[in-house]
Amino acid sequence: MGLCASAESDTKGADVESVLTQEAKKLDNEVKLLLLGAGESGKSTIAKQIKILHLKGFTGEERASYKAVIFANVISSMRALILAANELGIEIQPSAKPAAERISAETEECFSGELTQELAQAIKILWAETGIREVCGRSAEFQLNDSAIYFFENIDKLSKPGYVPDEQDILRSRSKTTGIVEFEFDIENVHFRLVDVGGQRSERKKWMHCFQDVTAVLFCVALSEYDLKLYEDDTTNRMHESLKLFKEICNNKWFIDTAMILFLNKRDIFENKIKRVDLRICFPSYTGGCNYDAAVKFITDQFISQNANSRKSIFPHATCATDTSNITHVFRSVQEVVMKNAIAEDFAL
Repeated sequence: MGLCASAESDTKGADVESVLTQEAKKLDNEVKLLLLGAGESGKSTIAKQIKILHLKGFTGEERASYKAVIFANVISSMRALILAANELGIEIQPSAKPAAERISAETEECFSGELTQELAQAIKILWAETGIREVCGRSAEFQLNDSAIYFFENIDKLSKPGYVPDEQDILRSRSKTTGIVEFEFDIENVHFRLVDVGGQRSERKKWMHCFQDVTAVLFCVALSEYDLKLYEDDTTNRMHESLKLFKEICNNKWFIDTAMILFLNKRDIFENKIKRVDLRICFPSYTGGCNYDAAVKFITDQFISQNANSRKSIFPHATCATDTSNITHVFRSVQEVVMKNAIAEDFAL
């Protein structure tokens, strides 16, 4: 009986050994992409695009689950505008005040109800109000979701009975990433693992758990954040925070030989903003005026200059995370960089 138990134990041990060997081989042949960046940089939107492009998109059940996120985005965004109007001393017309009171009555920190016709009508009234539009134009002075205008202008669609979010709605939706989210997919017989981690300061202590065996870091920075403050402390400039964070990541001992790909994201918002707001508000040494190309080059140079390793190359891309065709093109470039680096490493060995 003891011999039988021993044989059974040996068999189980061999099975475990076989599984571990297979997993080790899988890791050797795997391309691990680590998505990093400060909060609000668009990392999770990039991850959603990868799901659309390489994992057959979102199921009906997943689409339906985003309704709650989108409805919360709509209500919280309008509530932010109403609150900012009070703080900035901008008058809301008497005819729109009942609508403002209706939205303000939703006192939950994160709205979790349905977007009823009554709420949708209140949103429409307020979005047509000149005072609210004026406040929206001063959104650098408070915290406002980038997708607020998109959702306000699509309020009729969002409030229709039986509404199911489409891909663009999902890409525009915003919820704080907590913990570690992974996607696995295959492209041309190459297995990829994309790891997305929360960018808020409170989430960054979890990053270290993901630093091993990384093939490439995809670092996201929002171009449009140059005149905005952090959600976390409302005093630190977001672009300055991203620069500091990129310097730490780029020169980290774990990433000495790791490909570093810089996503200069939200270029669509930046292209509109730079016409009105000079980059000097963030970088006093900038002299390129309100010119998109000059400003993008200056920001790119600022990030590349953070690299202290002369042997490391930074691969910058201006991106719009909500534009699937743009991300398709950029991700092809990422694949090329990753595969070239992998081949170079093989030759070095």
